[in-house]
Amino acid sequence: MCRHLAYLGPELSLGALLVEPAHSLYRQAWAPRRQRNGTVNADGFGVGWYPADDPVPARYRRAGPLWADPSFADLARVIRAGAVLAAVRDATLAGADGEAAAAPFASGRWLFSHNGAVPGWPDAAAPLVPTLPPVDLLSMEARTDSAFVWALVLHRLRGGAEPGDALGETVRQVAEAAPASRLNLLLTDGTTIAATAWGDSLWYRAGPGDSVTVASEPYDDDPHWREVPDRTVLTASRATGVRLAPAGNPASSPTPDSARAGGPPSPKEPCT
Repeated sequence: MCRHLAYLGPELSLGALLVEPAHSLYRQAWAPRRQRNGTVNADGFGVGWYPADDPVPARYRRAGPLWADPSFADLARVIRAGAVLAAVRDATLAGADGEAAAAPFASGRWLFSHNGAVPGWPDAAAPLVPTLPPVDLLSMEARTDSAFVWALVLHRLRGGAEPGDALGETVRQVAEAAPASRLNLLLTDGTTIAATAWGDSLWYRAGPGDSVTVASEPYDDDPHWREVPDRTVLTASRATGVRLAPAGNPASSPTPDSARAGGPPSPKEPCT
């Protein structure tokens, strides 16, 4: 997976968010504009959304490219939601674990995705295995670095960590074990969004109706999109807006941002 997006705000159709914009996630599956690693995201996709009055999200995931799934067009036309997380994937090992490896990963009310890679996987991550309970490892949806990073994040969430802290601490832990890792993480529970910029692009747009969108790259040319600096943790909600903090210590010195909205990638190694 190499492009992802999360949205909180007034209800809208999945199509209006993921398909209709000029540079939508749908188009980013084959023609991303700001992707630094890989060029085509055709190894799976997924969408998670929160139905009205239900805190547990629904998911639709497939192992193939987004543009090749005719059923998604019908779903995107009729499903409406005020909280969404979606991703398209460029696999390091094409076909590995199929649909199970496609984000968003889920547990309870949480949805998660990872844009990036842990180089040297799985050897590089082996020192981190003892930090997880055995049942967490045995419960991983896929045998990929993204699924492992999600297990690390989820373990912290279950221990009571705030979303931004869970992401920031996980990024620091994985980067210490594998310093060249790209760890652009995205997490939501339907009321908040947390994300990290670590080795690839991250953008956000705060819009009308207390909405906020966080994405690997802008899906249109609205000038209100803002790029998140590298090595940053972003947290956002309808109530508090967008806040940025250093990824190494996400709980300290947050910078509030109350903004409201009104060239082709270089071919490099793929994401996970």
